[in-house]
Amino acid sequence: MGVAILALAGVSRLSTPRYFVVTLKQLEGRNFRIQQMRGQLMEGFEEAWARGMLWSIVLGGAAAGGISFILSRRIVRPLTQMRSITQEFAAGDLSARVPASDIAELDALSHSFNRMARDLESVEQQRRDLVSDLTHELRTPLTIVRGYLEGLSDGTVPNTPEMYGRLIRETTRLQRLVDDLQELSKLEASHLPIHLQTVDLALLLQQVVHRFSGQIDDDDPRTLELSLSDKLPSVVADPARIEQVLVNLLSNALRYTSAGQIKITATRSSTHLWVNVADTGMGIAPDDLPRVFERFWRADPSRNRDSGGTGIGLAICKRLVELQGGSIQVEIQLGEGSTFRFSLPLALDK
Repeated sequence: MGVAILALAGVSRLSTPRYFVVTLKQLEGRNFRIQQMRGQLMEGFEEAWARGMLWSIVLGGAAAGGISFILSRRIVRPLTQMRSITQEFAAGDLSARVPASDIAELDALSHSFNRMARDLESVEQQRRDLVSDLTHELRTPLTIVRGYLEGLSDGTVPNTPEMYGRLIRETTRLQRLVDDLQELSKLEASHLPIHLQTVDLALLLQQVVHRFSGQIDDDDPRTLELSLSDKLPSVVADPARIEQVLVNLLSNALRYTSAGQIKITATRSSTHLWVNVADTGMGIAPDDLPRVFERFWRADPSRNRDSGGTGIGLAICKRLVELQGGSIQVEIQLGEGSTFRFSLPLALDK
């Protein structure tokens, strides 16, 4: 606004008197006798112009200053609020949010900050849940081991091979939990190596199923079936990691199927090969479906941890499949069983 006023004043000062002189000459050409009064007219014009320009500068500057002040306050106020809220956020109040603004750019900034705040709040809540779950998981075996050791030390528990076997089982459970946590941590940080290669998935499925078939005897009310088409295409995957996923899914299916059938099938889509592991076990409630792949989650938190595993296996499966370019899904029906299915990218034909 100041530059505009200076430009107006400068141009007017240079050009306006000249135009006034031209106007006087035109009036003289029309038989108006103003030649003797030209000097006085010029002086009067310049004085009037100077006063008008002075008031224009004063009023224009005041208006520009007032508008600038109002606009500055309008812009600075949400920024001040944002600074205050970021200070609250840094102090630990992760629920603080920046209010919406009627200025489009600041409103977009507010939305971005609030989205970041929600993500950080979610990460912090997951961290707290992880610490709480891990503490809960470690407390049970540690309490059992301590109780056995105290009983052995004061003689209330007999010093027998069976007792030492119980201690070994509890320490093995602790070791399994620590190993699973370490592997999950590497997976989430993308530090676990994945060696992709062309894999004959049919052969791998047959080997894994043959291994589990030894756990089912003739009197077992459960059956394990592998049903594949004549020719399955190869996939691009890490065979060791896919075997780990299959072992985990089949172990869960056998653990939670007291009677019935566990069936493994494979279907092909345009770009992926899908492996389905279906059972007729206890299933899971539909409301629990979104939490199936969460760490330490169990459909029944009170069930025995020997039968329930560490609660990390499905989270590891999900991450392993995703790192190999696939996805994992689950279809469940309470009391009728569940079907876990994961995909792997097809190998390009050479």
